[in-house]
Amino acid sequence: MVQLTLPKNSRIRTGKTWPKPEGATNLRKFQIYRWSPDDGENPRVDTYFVDVDTCGPMVLDALIKIKNEIDPTLTFRRSCREGICGSCAMNIDGINTLACTWGLEDIKGDVKIYPLPHMPVIRDLIPDLTHFYAQHASIMPWLETKSNTPATEWKQTIEDRKKLDGLYECIMCASCSTACPSYWWNGDKYLGPAALLHAYRWIADSRDEATGERLDDLEDPFKLYRCHTIMNCAKTCPKGLNPAKAISSIKDMMVERAV
Repeated sequence: MVQLTLPKNSRIRTGKTWPKPEGATNLRKFQIYRWSPDDGENPRVDTYFVDVDTCGPMVLDALIKIKNEIDPTLTFRRSCREGICGSCAMNIDGINTLACTWGLEDIKGDVKIYPLPHMPVIRDLIPDLTHFYAQHASIMPWLETKSNTPATEWKQTIEDRKKLDGLYECIMCASCSTACPSYWWNGDKYLGPAALLHAYRWIADSRDEATGERLDDLEDPFKLYRCHTIMNCAKTCPKGLNPAKAISSIKDMMVERAV
C-alpha cells in the first residue's frame, strides 16, 4: 500500500476526471496523485485517459503526453529517459521504480502513479530529496587519500576494480530508501540503503585511504544498525543492485576490526 507524508488530518480525495480523447479506440486509464502547496486543498487523485496507439511504450511517455496534450499543470521530474539520471523515480502500480524504464505493457488494469512514499511532497509527483542528498553527502562520497597525489592517476588492479561492481552503478533515484520500512521509521537518523551502498563503495575502493575514519563514522546505533535485512531495497532497485548485501559487508568489517 502506498503511504505518503501528508499534512496532519489530511486525506487523499477524488479529483478531476479528464475527458477521453475523441476517436481513440485503445485507451489506458491513469490515476495520478496531485497536490499543490498553493491552493490549500488536500491531495487528490486525478483520472486521465491516454490513447496508447499514439503514445510511447513507457510510463514516462504517457506522463509527457498527458502534460503536453491534456493537463499542462501536471508536475514531475525527468531528464535522461534512459534509466541513468534517476530523476523520474516514482511509485508506479505500487512499486518504486523509474518511469522511463517501466513499460505500460507490464501494468495490468489502471495505471496508478504516486510520488515516492514516505517523503515530503513538493508538488504532485515531486518528492523533497533534500534530506536524502544530505545523508549521501555525509558519507564522504569521494576518494579520500593521504599519500602524495600521483603524477597521472590512482591505479588499481583489475581484481580490485571488480570489487566495485554492483556498487558504483547506483543512480541515487531513492527508490530503495523509500521502500525501506527502517528508513520510514528512522529516516532522520538511519542513513538508509542508498547512502550505505555508496558508503561501502568507497570503503571497498582499494585506492581510498580513509577506511578507518569511514567505519568510525558509521559506528552508530542508528546510522548503520537500523537495517534489518528486509530486502525491499534489493527487490525494488531499478538497476538490479543489492544495498542490503553492501550493508551486511560493512557490518562484517565492523566485527572484524573489533576482534
